[in-house]
Amino acid sequence: MFFRCKNCGGNAVYSPEHKKMFCPHCDGTDCGERETGNSQLECTNCGAPLTVGEYASTCKCEYCGSYFILDGRVNGNFRPNWILPFQIGKERVVGKLKEEFKRRIFTPDSFLSEATLGEMKGMYVPFWMYDYAVRCVYEGTGTKVRVWVSGDTEYTETSHYRVERGMDIDFDRIPVDASLEMKDDTMDLMEPFDYGQLDSFAEEYMSGFYGEVYNMGADELEGRAVEKASGDAERLLMGTISGYATLRQERKDVDAAKNGVHYALLPVWRYLYRYRGTEYEFYINGQTGKIVGTTPVSKKKVLAYGGTVFAVLWAALSLLLHIVEVI
Repeated sequence: MFFRCKNCGGNAVYSPEHKKMFCPHCDGTDCGERETGNSQLECTNCGAPLTVGEYASTCKCEYCGSYFILDGRVNGNFRPNWILPFQIGKERVVGKLKEEFKRRIFTPDSFLSEATLGEMKGMYVPFWMYDYAVRCVYEGTGTKVRVWVSGDTEYTETSHYRVERGMDIDFDRIPVDASLEMKDDTMDLMEPFDYGQLDSFAEEYMSGFYGEVYNMGADELEGRAVEKASGDAERLLMGTISGYATLRQERKDVDAAKNGVHYALLPVWRYLYRYRGTEYEFYINGQTGKIVGTTPVSKKKVLAYGGTVFAVLWAALSLLLHIVEVI
């Protein structure tokens, strides 16, 4: 599947800035016309062979830059229920990264000028979204201690309380990424997404971006979803118990019952920088702009910062000693 500009014949893509189809060749909007029937073994525009990854649902011609959507991987069992369109475009992401690099006080000054961009791509990452009804029960014994003085005697009173809690919590759309390429901990850090902008799946949103089908089924990944739901439910439950000096647990049960599961595509930008022989990966939430990634550390800046802190502490200590001497 290919979206051709009806004005100039170029490749029309989805633009996060315009919130609609856009042709970067003639600046036309709402101009993409769907073409189907391509063998997807060669580029419709230039005839070059297309390289298709094992789990890819889109591919890009390495010669002319046209984007193709693989019909068989966005339909049938692979058709997503929802898609969260990109809200942040390429230029804005670059600006956010530069601002982030400047804010990191230990990043070398030369990083911005010397680092070379090895890879830059917007990706629709496959996620399973789970709905759970969670029942939490806690039973235990708590103590409260009261201390007072009467005359020359100090008294301590320890009261014992029966502590019981029950809580029912409904969780909707707990996300678990279904991509082998993406690290689970990195994708977890991409959260939260605003699901209010989820839309019914439409292929137009994918034009101009990379995409994958789910690499693992919902049943394979359900354990991670249960862990997330149970962990959040337990924290909410324990947050209702406070004011006790001690708490002895006798029973704590957290049971999660699945109410539904949905297949969705969520937007992530991936940038790869090379700096002095080392690669640094950065992932940006394509909706919120949240950045996950590490920059190199300048030893000189760390030492300088440590020296500054030491100098400030020494000055404060000297002033305190002087005040004490004067007193």
